[in-house]
Amino acid sequence: MKIKESPLQPIYPFTAILGQENMKLALLLNVVHPSLGGVLIRGHRGTAKSTAVRALPSLMPSVREVQDCPFHCDPDRPRLFCDNCASSASRGEPLAPVERPKRLVNLPIGTTEDRLLGSLDLEQALTQGKRRFEPGLLAQANGAILYVDEVNLLSDHLVDLLLDVAGMGVNYVEREGISFQHPSRFILVGTMNPEEGDLRPQLLDRFGLCVDVEGSRDPAERAEIARRRLAFESDPDEFTEQWAEQEADLAARIAEGMERVGDVRIPAELWELAARFSISYEAEGHRSDLTMIKAATALAAFHGHAEADTRDLVRAAEFSLPHRAKKHGLRHGKVERKKIEELAEQLSREMQEQQAAAGGSVKKKLQAL
Repeated sequence: MKIKESPLQPIYPFTAILGQENMKLALLLNVVHPSLGGVLIRGHRGTAKSTAVRALPSLMPSVREVQDCPFHCDPDRPRLFCDNCASSASRGEPLAPVERPKRLVNLPIGTTEDRLLGSLDLEQALTQGKRRFEPGLLAQANGAILYVDEVNLLSDHLVDLLLDVAGMGVNYVEREGISFQHPSRFILVGTMNPEEGDLRPQLLDRFGLCVDVEGSRDPAERAEIARRRLAFESDPDEFTEQWAEQEADLAARIAEGMERVGDVRIPAELWELAARFSISYEAEGHRSDLTMIKAATALAAFHGHAEADTRDLVRAAEFSLPHRAKKHGLRHGKVERKKIEELAEQLSREMQEQQAAAGGSVKKKLQAL
């Protein structure tokens, strides 16, 4: 069974967004490789941040869910069932599958903890002995994109809870000894204006990728952006139809990338190069290394390659390091592609020299024997 859902408001086509290539690519990589950890988009108002995020679900393949399950469980992954579906399955009750388009779930700034996590009805549990769980936004977000606009204005406590669940893929709620759990696997996208404050470093680090966006300085490009937007507002259906072929082509590339990503090979030298990138930019912990490898894998899959290469890793570092590079004073660690490419060449030479020296040492030992 396939269910079609239509937005109440017309959605501006993703492929019609002019410029902002880094932002668009970072979003697409998270679709191809959902375990990347989401993306944080930093930039001033009017730079198409929300427009790009809202256009993304229409490019994504539909998903299978258990019909009438408020937690959107995947019928093909029983290990990740919510407590309700797990209980039904244990009794041998059939779980009818349904196919739905990808969803976008908005997390408002004024959200409460109960609205985010969900809540347990303690009165019913105590008086009737039944567990009743009221699903929250994290239940709606399972299998979807969870979008937090102005994420830097969300309370630190809620951001902590949100990122913990994003990391585990499970929402566990316990009140007065009564507990309930359900899967909550989503692509986390946060947008923010840096002028309104920043996220704490430990929270920044939890976002897989980070991109900074700004308005175009090219008059011709700005004029075309305005023309496209006015054409869309004048007749959304006709404008969307004009971009339907490009949208379909990109959706097909995404689907193929998602199928291919698990088979992409990572050469041994890329693992060491990713580690050296992180050390060079003084990134703390190991998340940057892991994210770079995943992003390089997603890039290779998206471009139809069977193996990731140094170019993929350099591009991945451009997204994985900006929010993790160590600050010096009040200055953010600057991560630019040209500098990363130069660093990659330098590090590759050093690695080759070390390997050659190690090989020479082994040869001498063998000769001595």
